[in-house]
Amino acid sequence: MILGESTEIRPKKAATKYVAIDCEMVGVGFEGQESSLARVSVVNFDGTVLLDEIVQQKERVVDYRTQYSGIRPTDMVNAKLFADVQNRVAKLLEGKVLVGHAVWNDLKALLLSHPRYLIRDTQVLAAKHKVVKSPRPALRHLVAHEFGMAFHTGEHSSITDARATMAIFRLHRKVWETGLPRIYQQAASLKKLLNVAPAETSELLSDDEDAKTSTTDAKAPTSKKRKAEDASAETAKVILQAKKRAATFPGGGRKGVSSGLSTVVKHKDKGASWWKELK
Repeated sequence: MILGESTEIRPKKAATKYVAIDCEMVGVGFEGQESSLARVSVVNFDGTVLLDEIVQQKERVVDYRTQYSGIRPTDMVNAKLFADVQNRVAKLLEGKVLVGHAVWNDLKALLLSHPRYLIRDTQVLAAKHKVVKSPRPALRHLVAHEFGMAFHTGEHSSITDARATMAIFRLHRKVWETGLPRIYQQAASLKKLLNVAPAETSELLSDDEDAKTSTTDAKAPTSKKRKAEDASAETAKVILQAKKRAATFPGGGRKGVSSGLSTVVKHKDKGASWWKELK
């Protein structure tokens, strides 16, 4: 799968539920110490490429970091605008479980956010479950440990990295999913409740209010019935509020807005080649 040669073997519900992402960066600014998004790749549960785009740079590229990014000047010929790539990625991620290795760096590079309960970071999960003895295991170490493969011996590829990340996740998926915090499951349950049609939710509220006002001449309901009515009204209100938030920010996260000056996402002091440790 990592090399794109495997056949499709899917669990019943995993075919469209999970996607993996990886980004590659180039150096801009003084001595190339600032990082700018240069390539984005998204694959599905089987490793099939859903998106692979080179991102157009708004500043002069000082260091292509080819030995780490695999990016060359000639790759920029057909580069796409950052905003266009960002929008396409946002649509692909909406409602999906996002798998990534140190995935927060990828989201930051894209100026995107994603609901926490829909994120599976293989670096965090591998450390939590002690797959290897490291608090921040590199992707190449996980691949070598789990598959016995030499990885990242040459130039990187965001497609290969995304596939490797998904392969690691697939290997441990059942254990890692059952070990997630309970709040993640509660959030997923609430998301299902949000699928109730707005008209149905409104009816819940209106019916509850009518029930309250029409009991003037009727016999007072029992304590249990009253509690059930109150709980129904409160649940309906929560659903309506959540629907409003979801309508404002589709997918449950907020999409960042670029300043238009650059796609730079991180700056480090001279000599701090932090990107070398990401994979």
